[in-house]
Amino acid sequence: MVRLRSLPLGSIAITAALLMPQAVLARAVQPAANSAVSDPLLRVLVFQGEQVRLRPALAAAGLRLRDAQGRVLEEFSGQVVLQAEPANGWLRLSRPDAAQSEQWQAREVWLDALAGAEESDPGLWIGQRRYRGRVQLRLDAGRLQVVNHVPLEVYLPSVVGSEMPASWPLEALRAQAVAARTYALKARKPAALFDLQATTASQVYKGVEAEMPATRAAVEGTRGLVLTYNNALIDAVFHSSSGGNTESSGDLWPRQLPYLVSVPDYDNASPVRDWRQPLDQTKLRQAFPELGGALGIDVLSTTPTGRVRQARVVGPSGQLALTGAQLRSRLGLKSTWVRFELVPTTAAPGEATSLMPPPPLAALTLPVPTGTSDEAVQLVAVGRGFGHGVGMSQWGALAMAQRGDTFAAILRHYYRGTELQPYGELARTASAERGLGNDDPRALAASP
Repeated sequence: MVRLRSLPLGSIAITAALLMPQAVLARAVQPAANSAVSDPLLRVLVFQGEQVRLRPALAAAGLRLRDAQGRVLEEFSGQVVLQAEPANGWLRLSRPDAAQSEQWQAREVWLDALAGAEESDPGLWIGQRRYRGRVQLRLDAGRLQVVNHVPLEVYLPSVVGSEMPASWPLEALRAQAVAARTYALKARKPAALFDLQATTASQVYKGVEAEMPATRAAVEGTRGLVLTYNNALIDAVFHSSSGGNTESSGDLWPRQLPYLVSVPDYDNASPVRDWRQPLDQTKLRQAFPELGGALGIDVLSTTPTGRVRQARVVGPSGQLALTGAQLRSRLGLKSTWVRFELVPTTAAPGEATSLMPPPPLAALTLPVPTGTSDEAVQLVAVGRGFGHGVGMSQWGALAMAQRGDTFAAILRHYYRGTELQPYGELARTASAERGLGNDDPRALAASP
């Protein structure tokens, strides 16, 4: 770590150790190790980009800056703003709010909020969101990464509140808490730079502001409980709404897991159980640039529940075969349970010719409407559900909770043949069987 005061970046030519005061070295503290086995640390990627500002929460006493070895480099009292960004292959921190220019350069730094009078872990703001725990800043392939290191049970109230409305019944929130806990533990990857992302790429984690009394109660009321199959953690995937029936994992992904089979869903109240999405020319050209757009989409095969396995896109310059997942990604569809219609629409001046359908093709099963020259057609996606459709349906969990089912019954319905088990007990058993310590990340159970 090199600290600069009003110096040009090009003047850095000395090692951090030579510049670090002995008083700072004397205060060196390593970052905390994993806590008890029942509440391990998670590493969540909460920001990736070019620049971000960080500051302590209002309830914090200040901010502590450490190097990669855990040595305390600086403690800021009160409210301070730090700006982080890449700079010539280094991570640069600066104080845009300081009267005198201050900068730090390093490969990696850590930040944590100092405990305040009212909260021991008030958290710190990373851009527009506040996170508890501590954060690690580093560069990966020239891009800034901010990773939140947070205990599992501290992380979960935010995830439950980010994934499900806190106003929903407690039993639905508890089911979400158990699924999210199991998913997070199964996702731990000791050799990777982080375990989870804060988006739908993993499970949504919006920080402290997503925590609510109800989500904290749901987490506390299921503390430590996870879903297992054959005494191992399951892949507790979930989604918003299936559209009537959940999907078997083997019909969507390469592997059929015994507990992820298709079951009836109870998502009739979901606002996305049935939906329509018009696809205009601009959207189609962006989705299929190699074809110059799309004149029709033919569903070639479906899963037993009706989701698209294979589809063919017919465009002005050719045809393209895609999987259902690829089609959903390109078009930004809510799910792969989708069919396509050509519907009449009034064309804007000069657009009628470009919107007219191609001559009928034997392979194209789309209806071709007839009309006069001032009438064109538009492709419309007509579908059901939101998400991949595998595992627990959140809207289905709501309906089951509303009719009086417990969180355990909800989980048994969507994850067939699984059991609820305390994670601490599971991890200790796995450690004993494999000769690993409780704090060894390899002690995590793996799916069969």
